[in-house]
Amino acid sequence: MAAADIAHPTVRDEPLGRDKTRLVWLLLAAAFVAILNETTMGLAISHLIDDLSITAVSAQWLTTAFMLTMAVVIPITGFLLRRFTTRQVFITAMSLFSLGTFIAVLAPGFPVLVAARVVQASGTAIMMPLLMTTLMTIVPPHSRGRMMGRVSIVMSLAPAIGPSLSGFLLDTLGWRWIFGIVLPIALVALGMGIRWMVNLGETTHAPIDVLSVVLSAFGFGGIVYGLSQIGGAVDHGGSGAAEGSTLTLSISLVVGLVALVLFLWRQVRLQRDDDALLDLRVFRSRNFSVAIVHMTVLSAAFFGIITVLPLYMQRALGMEPGATGLAMLPGALLMGLAGPVIGRIYDARGTRVLMVPGSVIAVGTLWLYTTFTDTTPVWLVVVAQVLLSLGLAMSFTPLFTASLGSLPPRMYSYGSAVLSTVQQVAGAAGVAALITVMSSASANSLALGVDPSAAEAAGAHAAFVVAAFLALPLLVVAFLIRKPADAPQDPVPAR
Repeated sequence: MAAADIAHPTVRDEPLGRDKTRLVWLLLAAAFVAILNETTMGLAISHLIDDLSITAVSAQWLTTAFMLTMAVVIPITGFLLRRFTTRQVFITAMSLFSLGTFIAVLAPGFPVLVAARVVQASGTAIMMPLLMTTLMTIVPPHSRGRMMGRVSIVMSLAPAIGPSLSGFLLDTLGWRWIFGIVLPIALVALGMGIRWMVNLGETTHAPIDVLSVVLSAFGFGGIVYGLSQIGGAVDHGGSGAAEGSTLTLSISLVVGLVALVLFLWRQVRLQRDDDALLDLRVFRSRNFSVAIVHMTVLSAAFFGIITVLPLYMQRALGMEPGATGLAMLPGALLMGLAGPVIGRIYDARGTRVLMVPGSVIAVGTLWLYTTFTDTTPVWLVVVAQVLLSLGLAMSFTPLFTASLGSLPPRMYSYGSAVLSTVQQVAGAAGVAALITVMSSASANSLALGVDPSAAEAAGAHAAFVVAAFLALPLLVVAFLIRKPADAPQDPVPAR
């Protein structure tokens, strides 16, 4: 029996036992470490640009490479969850994350640091679908909103602590300590997993299609790498280097799109025999498909904004890293405090009462960002970040729960993989696009003789405008997502 099939519908309303409860908290602890690592890095980008003498477009690879690696690895997790035990998957994921963090602590320069981020991402990519699949499997449908609300408490601690911790470390000890703080926490989580992790269900000898893995890597990798090359063309202007960047961009996007089409075609063929690396029959659920559209737009706008915002505060407003972290703290805390309430509302009243106002708040806040200049008061930036966090909190919990709850139990692992893959690829594209827009607009303003702070603000303004327009479809899609019935869905046909 596969890991995705570890619970039988007839026992879904029973309380969680001690082993399952401990399993959930172990997975949440691992997720906390991964998110802490990511939120500390966001604030460090500006610092690393100066310390490592790199451009903003190059520095964004510390984020893009992480998300791109996750996008490449996550489709394989459906196979991993079927082929290996829960214990084996968890230990492998945390070992990779710990190894990558250790390499980052000792990294002598930018290339090794990017490689360390790739190793970290390999572990994180395995962990997140494992967490979501396990929660959907062992938690009764009528309690999933409340559980997701509790999850948000734990997961919001990392965004709340991360920026402030990062700012303190950057101001006092240097960027290496960002990884030095994360490493012991990761090792403790790994040790706890080795001692207490239990297996759920039995493994199968599920085959892995190597060609699918290769096509997935070229597909998602080519598209995101192509997007990153837009920045290279912008930096070089009309020079010969720009022509080379444009050629690389075109080749990467073409290769990526062709490989992605071939990957999807192969999955359709393989799923006839239940051998797909990523089973696309999850899209037969209309609710799941609509939720994927919403997640794509939300992730592109969200990940792009949380990368641009710290750069704006530090380079346009002249804030220190520590102050930037403190400014982002209230919004992160709000997301955690709102989690239990949002979970209870979802269980009682469904998605629309949360996602519609949540989308309005998020989109409205993005448009508020477009009014920011180099003279915007810090308190207004803090208020806007709090509002955006509220809108996101009202969207993410019902979005994850309703989308995966629309699938039959045996499809949870594939649904988690699809959802996480889309989230990471869209996020990587959003980061690449907004950083490129910001860099281009800033460079143009500087060329016109604008003051450096005003030029940075102009670049951020351009990025905020793109994000605001990008998020507009959320106002429509939010109306279309429904809460699934509490009863488990019928199995998806094999053909």
